[in-house]
Amino acid sequence: MEQWSWPPRYDETYVPPESRRHWFPRRETMPAEERDDAILARIREVMAYAWDNAPFYRRKWSEAGVHPSSIRSLSDFEKVPVVRKEELRADQAEHEPFGSYLAVTPSEIKHINGTSGTTGRPTAFGICERDWRSVANAHARVMWAMGIRADDTVLVASPLSLYWGSWGAYIGAERLGARVFPFGAGNPGQTARTVRWMRQMGVTVFYGTPSYALHLAEVAVDEGVDPADLGLRKLFFSGEPGASVPAIRARIVDAFQAEVYDSGSMAEVSPWMHLGAGSNEPGVFAWQDLVYTEVCDPVGHRRVEYGGEGTPVYTTLERTSQPMIRLLSNDLTRWEAPSADRGRTYPFLPHGIYGRIDDMFTVRGENVYPSAIDDVVIAADGYGGEHRIVISRESTMDKLVVQVEYQDVPDLSGWAAGIADRLRKVLGVGAIVVPVEHLTFDRTEFKARRVIDDRDLLRNLWSSR
Repeated sequence: MEQWSWPPRYDETYVPPESRRHWFPRRETMPAEERDDAILARIREVMAYAWDNAPFYRRKWSEAGVHPSSIRSLSDFEKVPVVRKEELRADQAEHEPFGSYLAVTPSEIKHINGTSGTTGRPTAFGICERDWRSVANAHARVMWAMGIRADDTVLVASPLSLYWGSWGAYIGAERLGARVFPFGAGNPGQTARTVRWMRQMGVTVFYGTPSYALHLAEVAVDEGVDPADLGLRKLFFSGEPGASVPAIRARIVDAFQAEVYDSGSMAEVSPWMHLGAGSNEPGVFAWQDLVYTEVCDPVGHRRVEYGGEGTPVYTTLERTSQPMIRLLSNDLTRWEAPSADRGRTYPFLPHGIYGRIDDMFTVRGENVYPSAIDDVVIAADGYGGEHRIVISRESTMDKLVVQVEYQDVPDLSGWAAGIADRLRKVLGVGAIVVPVEHLTFDRTEFKARRVIDDRDLLRNLWSSR
């Protein structure tokens, strides 16, 4: 395979001919079984490297009776214990600042990213220069598959902060040779300025979250600009479900009249774009030669058969600073077998990452994922741009309430009843739909947070109508 080595090394001057569909044709189209053989050999190299250089893994595997030399098949690899995010946080607390899973010397760390820490101790990502370049090369490959080229101007519309997503998109576009426009988001009035700058600079490609793209479209209209006139030809996303959720995807396409591409997994396993679309349709490939992805049973953490649903478990194949080996995501997806008919012989996730197991809530015995509600509500005619999902309780019975903004709806009761009927059919449980006026809810400059679990809120909600 092209430039397949450990540790990874890339020719920084290489770019395919513009008309070529694949960045590395052999790696992307070879028989999946042949690639799996190479991946197994790489896994053994990565595990041996981690055993020698990262005390965290040596301790963990010793306790489990696992040694890198015992991994002789991908089935054997499934016996390696998963790593949980809370383990990484605890290890960093004990071994500051980067944890004992750091496999290079601290002096080699040249870039620091991380989580915000808003829900607990922040996690620091220490990235050596070799890994920084590996991520840039990997993301350039995936962006090439999306049809992004050197003559594009790429707007990075998410915050340029600790968030890995912004920097990953930035360095991938830069490696591709494109013009990069890191406008960011998050400050008051920033979105209106984004609209003006997009027109002024001739932006052709947008990167951000689906929520922010929809917010941008609303602001453009308020500024007297048709979003379709901004000149975008492609939008690619990460950070939250949406680009593979039919209703959300359709709204973005309708607003901008441009192609939409999904991508993204976890910051811990960057290159996070290793789950990335290769065509203008819902779904993503699992680029297995970048990060080996197993879709697993959430309890036993063994791979489910193709066609099945489970949680992804990730193993980085090019990271040397903080390697992730069987990191449990707690996300939810379904995967399909590799097929040459799709143009690349990687496993395919037709709905992308569409939820998190820990975001799931149970209402009267039914498991409910917020993305399923989003898909129904956003598809409704007259949808006003935002909604909130409220789980509450009267006496001993759970209540599911969905507050939905509306615009130009003459019969609100019939409109709400129609949405409630569709939700019941999709979810298997009834929901109370409460219409609220357009712009009731704040718009997000980043990731949408729409679920409220408040057992006392229903009474307040109804009293305010």
